[in-house]
Amino acid sequence: MNLQIWFLATRPWSFTMTAISVGVGGAIAALDGAFDVWLFVLTLIGAVCVHGATNLMNDYFDYQSGVDRPSAPTTLYRPHPLVQGLISPRAVLGVSVGLYGIAALIGLYLVSVTGLGLLWFIVVGAIASFFYTAGPIKYKYIALGELSVFTMWGPLMIGGTYFVQTSSLSPNAVLISLPFGLLVALVLLANNLRDIDYDGSVGIKTLGTLLGQSKTLLLYQGLIVLAYLAIIALIALKVLSPWGLLVFFSAPLALRLIQTLRQQIPNDADARTAQLDTLFGVCLIIALILEKLFPLP
Repeated sequence: MNLQIWFLATRPWSFTMTAISVGVGGAIAALDGAFDVWLFVLTLIGAVCVHGATNLMNDYFDYQSGVDRPSAPTTLYRPHPLVQGLISPRAVLGVSVGLYGIAALIGLYLVSVTGLGLLWFIVVGAIASFFYTAGPIKYKYIALGELSVFTMWGPLMIGGTYFVQTSSLSPNAVLISLPFGLLVALVLLANNLRDIDYDGSVGIKTLGTLLGQSKTLLLYQGLIVLAYLAIIALIALKVLSPWGLLVFFSAPLALRLIQTLRQQIPNDADARTAQLDTLFGVCLIIALILEKLFPLP
């Protein structure tokens, strides 16, 4: 087995989004006085396994249905070992099932430690992961992909991480998860914005194909602005401390990204959007840590 090929197939560069979601959940729990390093590490490993399995399953079903092929825009900007014939569909399916298995074992252990309430997060996450492009639902292709990504990397993952640490739910964790979840969803929206013509040609319904390029671009820009406004609102409501303003260090990148997309949609529009949500998320984690170490009045 060529580990480099499998490393590329799982799309590890996308795992930063998962690491940040878990990091935000852990940091909020630490603010509330609960943080166990072992449980945090297990949560991160389990979440990354699910993310990797989701990526593989997505490629598997897209390939099987003929959506991913040598002419697809996806193959122009990232390695696609399945389309390139470097790995077999059966192997992709087997490895993804293995990753789900590892995540399930970790999940069962965490449930035994933190309580049955965690099962809700696990079951919802598993269903959302598998049926992203799997039949009979294939909800990515009925314009529900962005909503699912927002939910999974926002309230579900951040709230679930908080639950692992505290065995409880937190309205504040859910509220803080919203702006970051929005930006992660924008990665998919940028992908769909770039692929409008191709997706339409293969009969896929996304927000891009439904709204068209100009309206999708307006939605994209509006949601970026909304993410930053949400931070200001959370500070005003005292859900976040003024340290939360650190996320505005990412604002210049957001402005450059908006200007670029207004001129032309680049092939790596989703990757550039991921850079924005990474910087935004890292700043958010730093803000939460600083609030723990140096609380402001």
